[in-house]
Amino acid sequence: MGHRTPFYELHVAAGAKIVDFGGWDMPLHYGSQLDEHHIVRRDAGLFDVSHMTIVDVEGPDAKAYLRKLLTHDVAKLTVPGKALYSGMLNEAGGVIDDLITYYLTETFYRVVVNASTREKDLAWLAKVAEGFNVKVQHRADFAMLAVQGPKARELAMSVLTPGQAAIAASLSAFFGADAEGWFVARTGYTGEDGFEIMMPLPEVESFWHKLLAAGVRPCGLGARDTLRLEAGMNLYGNEMDETISPLEANMGWTVTWEPSDRDFIGRKALEAQKAAGIQRKLVGLVLEERGVLRGHMKVVIEGIGEGETTSGGFSPTLQQGIALARVPKDCGDRALVEIRGKLMPVKVVKANFVRFGKSVLA
Repeated sequence: MGHRTPFYELHVAAGAKIVDFGGWDMPLHYGSQLDEHHIVRRDAGLFDVSHMTIVDVEGPDAKAYLRKLLTHDVAKLTVPGKALYSGMLNEAGGVIDDLITYYLTETFYRVVVNASTREKDLAWLAKVAEGFNVKVQHRADFAMLAVQGPKARELAMSVLTPGQAAIAASLSAFFGADAEGWFVARTGYTGEDGFEIMMPLPEVESFWHKLLAAGVRPCGLGARDTLRLEAGMNLYGNEMDETISPLEANMGWTVTWEPSDRDFIGRKALEAQKAAGIQRKLVGLVLEERGVLRGHMKVVIEGIGEGETTSGGFSPTLQQGIALARVPKDCGDRALVEIRGKLMPVKVVKANFVRFGKSVLA
């Protein structure tokens, strides 16, 4: 038996197929992964993301600590509630995790990190905190749901209190705010609009049932993966890990190089890699014939070299096989992928296939 979120019994009651995910017992689907995918693209679905780790960083050195810890510079954050996506690196420049940081005050930030790396992340956060006047607190008293889709905000606000709904309605994309003891953020992992909502544990069951009564459908990990793949969003352990730098994981934009004297962890390794020249890049692949792309398939770029798919699947929105792949930096717009011993042609595109339910492919 793995770890269980506060929603576990509600998943079982809703007919979920439970699977192990990074040591957690989580819903794969509630009957049809395909239906759940389309629900999020066309209407509103909810995901239990309580296995994610919520950490509050408070104290006089909170900003200095995060400027050391993260690739992106939290000094950029000056408007309360603004969120910042960033990498957290080891000294070799590999990605320990990717995460979102919310700026609340100059001495108070909220950080959300991944589930499968929870223990490792918490240990690293504590280790780096040594020497800083800062308190790093794991908020195990919160559960979290993501409500995603074109109708997600409307339906979620319909079941929040009037005060909470007013705060939620005021949020711009990639902002979060305290809402009567809850925390509502206009963020997500699907390529759709919506909220990620943190609530006190006693409110879990009530809020779940209110969302279902409003017409929001529960969705599992299967749909969450196809949605994030269509949106070109990285998955830890696939597109990046402790052996992959952000410069090779389509995360170069999360590295703030200036000011040059900000000595964030992994900076020297990234500077050396940048000076030597990045040899690999992360791209999108679209299969031009019938078939399905999977992770860890060989990619052949004729006359240049080889790469490998990092994530792949069949896109329900595009009705095509798609993948993310790490390939030689000189790769052009054509490649071949080995599927069952046969080389199949693929189009090389930016690592982004679908946004807000629509194809972004040229």
